[in-house]
Amino acid sequence: MLKPLVIVPTYNEIENIELLVKAVFELPVMFDLLIVDDNSPDGTATIVDNLMPQYPDRLFLENRKGKLGLGTAYIHGFKWALQRNYDYVFEMDADFSHNPKDLVKLYDVAVNQQMDMVIGSRYVKGVNVVNWPMSRVLLSYGASKYVQFITGMPIKDTTAGFVCYSRKLLEQINLNNIKFVGYAFQIEMKFKAYIKNCAYKEIPVIFTDRTRGNSKMSKGIISEAIFGVIQMKLNSIFNRR
Repeated sequence: MLKPLVIVPTYNEIENIELLVKAVFELPVMFDLLIVDDNSPDGTATIVDNLMPQYPDRLFLENRKGKLGLGTAYIHGFKWALQRNYDYVFEMDADFSHNPKDLVKLYDVAVNQQMDMVIGSRYVKGVNVVNWPMSRVLLSYGASKYVQFITGMPIKDTTAGFVCYSRKLLEQINLNNIKFVGYAFQIEMKFKAYIKNCAYKEIPVIFTDRTRGNSKMSKGIISEAIFGVIQMKLNSIFNRR
């Protein structure tokens, strides 16, 4: 039987985390769930810890010492998953911007179409975003176009954070060499997968802005994405040479 794992990084998600855990475990696919918490002062990890007896051997918690960044949380989770022989590993936000029911769609495409990377895409068919101001839609959509131009990747939603990776692909990527820690991490992972010539597919999902809790977006994260992408592309050229 295939083993799928959903990784959810958290920092101050006490308003969402219990609802998310229950939503994932109500799905028809038997996903395991790993919460990687960055020492949330609001008690997010305590909620998860209290829920674990209800879902033995399916709900797991990794506590980290501080707010170390989205990218390092996922790398921590990927390594944890590979050590435990999971076949498919999913990234998902804690704030319900990604619909948990869409996990099944990503899983079905990965398994039935033998894809190494399946991206829940906001932009593969128009712009599927709910409750975002136009300024943020333009920033996000423009960022994906910018990344496409710099890297040459045909992926339409390069900054998407709702992704399924196969074990085989994660084993081919040197996770210790992933440099970005903010949302640019999502770009770097897709780029590393793309240059491996992996089988991938974007499928349309509807992204809904959070209704509970606060966004973690910052100017530093945006700057990392803008300037880091150029360096990432240059590094890939020089490494090939």
